[in-house]
Amino acid sequence: MYTPMAGKKQFDVDVALDAAMVRFWRAGYANTSLDDLSRATGLNRSSLYSSFRDKDSLYLRCLDRYAVRYGGRYEQALSVGASGEPLRAIRAFFEVTLQRIADPEVPDGCLVAQTAMAAPVLSPAIAARAIEAVGLQRARLRTALNTAALAEGDAENYATHIVAVNQSLAVMSRARASQKQLRAIVDISISALSHALRGRG
Repeated sequence: MYTPMAGKKQFDVDVALDAAMVRFWRAGYANTSLDDLSRATGLNRSSLYSSFRDKDSLYLRCLDRYAVRYGGRYEQALSVGASGEPLRAIRAFFEVTLQRIADPEVPDGCLVAQTAMAAPVLSPAIAARAIEAVGLQRARLRTALNTAALAEGDAENYATHIVAVNQSLAVMSRARASQKQLRAIVDISISALSHALRGRG
């Protein structure tokens, strides 16, 4: 983690944030101590405080990092919706989640989802950031669905539904649901949306 430079110990902030993010993601905010973060990042308490101020500030940095990393992938997946292919866009959106769940390099679940579930016992700033991340995901979906021939208000309703299903995939993955089971959940949602689109044709 540390690299000697000009007589001082330097460290890569991105590497430290990734390590802290994975630790929070795996254990949750409440079950992650400063000692845990110190071991994960290779930084002592003094360095953690001087670099990231406190545990809440570090968690917010990690939550933002997570949201940007996966948010960009969701945006790219949903971009095909602009060409009038909403079903393909939504399936690609779910595929981002399924691939993350299947990735052995990262923990199961979703850092945003587990933060939202723990919101009542977290600081208002952290809770607000999680709610904001969920809202942004819904807005992305609504934009992709607005190109579809849905009844007035249905784009918003389906965007909310798809967000809920997407978060449930993360929860189900922690409950040891198989990829086959998770894909069945996705297929049902895609089928419902397809039926709604056909009904407007």
